[in-house]
Amino acid sequence: MDKKIRLQKYMAQCGIASRRHSEELIQAGRVKVNGKTVTQMGFRVSEQDRVEVDGKIIKKEEKLVYIMLNKPSGYVSTVSDPEGRKTVLDLIDGVSERIYPVGRLDYDTTGLLILTNDGDFAFENTHPGHEIKKTYIAEVLGKPSDKALEALRNGVVLDGRKTAPAGVEVVDIKSKSTVLKIIIHEGRNRQVRRMCEAVGHPVLKLKRTAVGNLALGDLKPGEWRYLSSKEVKLIRGK
Repeated sequence: MDKKIRLQKYMAQCGIASRRHSEELIQAGRVKVNGKTVTQMGFRVSEQDRVEVDGKIIKKEEKLVYIMLNKPSGYVSTVSDPEGRKTVLDLIDGVSERIYPVGRLDYDTTGLLILTNDGDFAFENTHPGHEIKKTYIAEVLGKPSDKALEALRNGVVLDGRKTAPAGVEVVDIKSKSTVLKIIIHEGRNRQVRRMCEAVGHPVLKLKRTAVGNLALGDLKPGEWRYLSSKEVKLIRGK
């Protein structure tokens, strides 16, 4: 490949991390090209260049893999954790490719998480412009009023910016809590939890049940499986 591409895209194609996290690695001075540290975002490379991350030479993955995990509570959705907590990669055995999570689920949030070594796929699924829908089941404290539900649907202000319209419906009403189905296409930090808190109904439990048209199904917590090419297209809405 003589064609040059952005360094962060090349790193993602090598299965190092998502493009966004690759940018963080570049900014931190952990990436060298042909022996020189590169920190600028627009830097372009080809397969003829020697790219190192933390002193290790990286190369493009030959085989692209896509994995669906039912993430249990108590795991972080990163490749490593400076605090020494368990990561979702601790649940994946027997996979030789360098995979990483597509987006994140909070430490206490459970459900569908995709892991891959396909940087373009990861970018598609995390970039807000592509509007990939994510479906959550949220058990919230109390019983939201019609006004609160409408606020969630129409958007609430987080960090000075209104959230995009969301799909919200009541699934079950319990004595002290309510179960909601919430569909969003943004990926702001802890978005569903913060949205519910903003209307006065903190989340007690949160589970992601679908990404795009791909549903979690009967995969048990902690279990994972490979996705078929057909399922990958379902996520992309094709």
